[in-house]
Amino acid sequence: MTDYPLDAPHNDSPAQPAPALQLHEVVRTYRSGADELHVLRNAELALWPGQSVALIAPSGAGKSTLLHLAGLLERPDAGEIYMGDMPTAHMDDAQRTRLRRLEIGFVYQFHHLLPEFTAQENVMMPQLIRGLSMEVAQSRASELLGYLGLGERLLHRPAELSGGEQQRVAIARAVANSPRILLADEPTGNLDPKTADLVFGALTQIVRATGLAALVATHNLELASRMDRRVTLRDGLIVELD
Repeated sequence: MTDYPLDAPHNDSPAQPAPALQLHEVVRTYRSGADELHVLRNAELALWPGQSVALIAPSGAGKSTLLHLAGLLERPDAGEIYMGDMPTAHMDDAQRTRLRRLEIGFVYQFHHLLPEFTAQENVMMPQLIRGLSMEVAQSRASELLGYLGLGERLLHRPAELSGGEQQRVAIARAVANSPRILLADEPTGNLDPKTADLVFGALTQIVRATGLAALVATHNLELASRMDRRVTLRDGLIVELD
């Protein structure tokens, strides 16, 4: 396991690669009338290529907010979020959408596969939206699904797949466009322990093979212990765990 600094600068020296994602002094506050909920207070986090980071925190601590900010689904109230060396906080919505589509893959607790399409077609869909040809998208979808042990399930629809198989299709779909960052929110939360272990193995296999930076919110401490780093949220700060 490599020891990476939590708050490395976004413009690293040539001897060290830049983080794929960096949150720098990020503030996020929700307001309801006169009440304020300070979710993040000058939070710092760097994710590095090829590294998996587990986000472990109780419900209500701000895990979803952190993932939404990292995924450019929300804007910080202050601070900056870098994709590589590119600041994103003040991009317009079209720029953020394009960057999110090309650079970020999402995996959720529920697979959200399109039920009328096959496993292969589900993985092809984001590639076609990006503008790749049918032939290229089909080839890459087959390659990814085969890599994840689903080579014989390409033409099966989600209802014909097990829960673990559906999540592996969702992982393949998330990385189909070769993103820089993978964000996962409880990706094994609905699975039994054996299947969760299989899906987690597929997730870490993809991260190491492709050089993705992965941030995975999970309550599964056993799986989290097998990731490169573990962080939590405490009083609005992102804190590194041993």
